[in-house]
This record gives sequence, structure tokens and C-alpha cells, in this order.
Amino acid sequence: MAWRFPPEWHPQDWLWIGFPHDPAEWPDSLERAQEQIAAFASAVAESGQEVRLLVRNEANEAQARRLASGKVSLERRVFGDVWLRDTGPLVMLDEEGNRTARRFGFNGWGGKYMMAGDQTIGAELAASAGLDVTAADWILEGGAIDSDGTGLVVTTEQCLLNPNRNPGLSRDRIEARLSRDLGFDRVLWLGEGLINDHTDGHVDNLARFVAPGVLALPAATGRDDPNADIYADAKARAEASGITVRQVPSPGRIETDGRVEPASYMNFAITTRLVVVPTFGSAHDADGVDMVAELFPDRDTIGLPADAVLAGGGGFHCASQQMPAAS
Repeated sequence: MAWRFPPEWHPQDWLWIGFPHDPAEWPDSLERAQEQIAAFASAVAESGQEVRLLVRNEANEAQARRLASGKVSLERRVFGDVWLRDTGPLVMLDEEGNRTARRFGFNGWGGKYMMAGDQTIGAELAASAGLDVTAADWILEGGAIDSDGTGLVVTTEQCLLNPNRNPGLSRDRIEARLSRDLGFDRVLWLGEGLINDHTDGHVDNLARFVAPGVLALPAATGRDDPNADIYADAKARAEASGITVRQVPSPGRIETDGRVEPASYMNFAITTRLVVVPTFGSAHDADGVDMVAELFPDRDTIGLPADAVLAGGGGFHCASQQMPAAS
């Protein structure tokens, strides 16, 4: 039986989203991060798609209920980080539209952030959805890959070839595992991810497929854009591979206390009816959202503040994981 990893624009039955709960992760911005995630969940739910917002405990659940739309379902689960893109299940489809789940090893993004529940929440969510779960024998986070639905996957060398993930696996062996476990037959290797991205360069903060063979990438804004060389390198690699590139203005230089933040409009979440783009109070926010909207003429597109979410290390895409609809 041939399984394939569907693109994110495939129709979805629901979206899982993690609700922030740990003050240590958001020492100065937990409540604002909760407000921003609740706004994200509410927007998707109000668009007509089911949203399952994961909450950690009774107090966390009460806060989520206060902030989120009544159309958002709450599920109390044991999880650590909210980044379900990386810890949640990756759901595959076969030619008849049946679903199964893949889970990979998880080591806290190279041993940096280990929290209780993160190694088990993926299998738990898959089981709650009635899916069989197959465990793979290597480390992989969902935010490290993006698919166009034709068997092509994009990733970065900085992440997948990082010795803090799979030190015994060469590029060829990783490509073989991407084929074996997720059905990919072609890999587009980009180089570095964004500066100061603690995931070691997840591709969902840099490059996103928006249609078969069409890749969205940031374009530098301003002479002080800290990721200008990274964007240029990614564009050159993609175009050399025959990929069509559509550029979206970057937020430019976003700093907190002098530290460059890995802010990116590429961390948008694609849902069945809506695309949600993170914004950061940048002068380029409106242009970024408008450009993403042009890439998805069949969906509504909105921008929502995500600066507090970013303070915890991710964005809307990172905090969510979709359940593709059975065909």
C-alpha cells in the first residue's frame, strides 16, 4: 500500500492547536501569547473548520475558554511545548483516502528544550483520532519539512543534516528515510534557516509550498535585513532545481533587547477556508499579508499579531497540526 504525505492545502477535518501554559517559556508575555493563540484558533473556528485547542490543566482550560470563541473545542492533554507541528502526528493518505499516522523520534530540537509530554503527545493525538501509528527510527520534526503534494519535499541542510538530530545518517540515508516513511521521491535542499531560530533552521519559517512546484520565499526588506543572504541563497537553490519562486516581503529587522528575532510571514497556517499570517508590528506587515493572500486566491487570508507567540520560539504554523480529510 502506497502512502503519501498530503500538502497542507488538502481539505482538513480539523486543526489541533497548542495553548500556551508555561510561564518559564513566556516569562514576560504568557498572557499576550495566550491571547494571540486564542485569536488564531477563533479565526479558524469562525471560518467553519473544527479547531481542537489543547490545554494543559484546569486553570489553563479556564483561561482558554475565556479568550477563545465558543466554536473552539478544548481538549485537556499532557504536553509540554505548544509546537504541535513538531510533536504532533504526521498523517498520511493512501490512494483510497484512508489515513494513517507517522511518528518520529523527538529530542527537544537537538536536546535544547525537553518537556514532559512532548515525546508522547503525537501518538496520543493519533490514537484519539482512531489512527494506526507507525514509529520511525530517526529524529524528525514536522516543521523541518514542507510538501507540494507531488512527492517533492523541501527542507534545510542546517536542520536535517545537523549532528544534534541524526549524527549517524548521511544526506543519502535521510533522503531514503523521507521516501520510506513519508513517500517523498524528491528533496529540495535549502541551506541555512533564519538567524536565531532555535529549531536549527526549520523550513516552515523560510520556505513554503503554495502549489505544486511553486515555493514562497521571503524577499529582504531594507539594507539591514539580517536574513538577506539566507533568502538569496534559498532562491538561487530553488530556481536551480526548476522550482517556481514567489517572493513575499520579509518583516525586516525585528529585535528584542538587541537580539534579532526569527520573525517570518512564512509561518502562516493554511486551513480549509482560511490562511492565517503572523504579523509583528512591522511596517511591512500589510504588504506581507497581501502577498500571501495573492498566493491563495481560493481562501480568505488574514494577518494576526504573533509577536508574543514568537517570544516563546515559534508562530501559528508551529503551534498547529492539521488532520487531512479522508478522500
